[in-house]
Amino acid sequence: MSSSYGSRPSYSPSAPPLFDPNEPPIAHPYRPSSSTSYANYSNYPHQAQPQTAGYGPGSGYYQNPPNYGSGFPPGTDPQVIQSFQMVDRDCSGFVEEKELQQALSSGYQRFSLRTIRLLIFLFKNPSEYFPRIGPKEFAALWSCLGQWRAIFERFDRDRSGKIDATELRDALYSLGYMVPPSVLEVLISRYTDGSGRRPELCFDSFVECGMVVKGLTEKFKEKDTRYTGSAKLTYDEFMAMILPFLVSY
Repeated sequence: MSSSYGSRPSYSPSAPPLFDPNEPPIAHPYRPSSSTSYANYSNYPHQAQPQTAGYGPGSGYYQNPPNYGSGFPPGTDPQVIQSFQMVDRDCSGFVEEKELQQALSSGYQRFSLRTIRLLIFLFKNPSEYFPRIGPKEFAALWSCLGQWRAIFERFDRDRSGKIDATELRDALYSLGYMVPPSVLEVLISRYTDGSGRRPELCFDSFVECGMVVKGLTEKFKEKDTRYTGSAKLTYDEFMAMILPFLVSY
């Protein structure tokens, strides 16, 4: 998580901010929430996990499996390492968009390639030319999605597996993103199906919305050095801030 206001712990580029009870409140439109408690939703109807037979240790999937241990942060869950190994078919030490889609679809749910491209854009090493991520970025992404999943489940109050515009607004507000109604309408309109019904977001779409709001907010905060909720930008700075999010996926 990229650093929010103050000296908070950092986990991944786009994970939700962690609340620090010792940090004084700050007056700006994206003030961190007063409470960020992620409960255990053991009764939440998760999607059934596909079988992964043939991919585990000793399955014969790799003739000479690469050593990934040195690339992952210390203490990485073995399941995360195995998920990476499962999809790195060419043993390159990196996963590309379709490989990442397969890995996340086994651990969370089906992700669209559009969301996968956004995740790679946000998490890949800036020095990496190709759109792919290595073990370290994969572990950070996996941890980040776990945090977004907890938020999704917290605000999916009817346990439908989807959240509506009101629930999305409340989720973003809880993270300190005071998104105005007009912007929220634009965000959620991306997911209309043409039926005229109010759109609802599955976890995949929720992550996409959250990542875009957080990413753009973090970019804006770089210019809003006094945390007033306003900033002066040149045209070039504005375009450099917005365009990467538009063309990344």
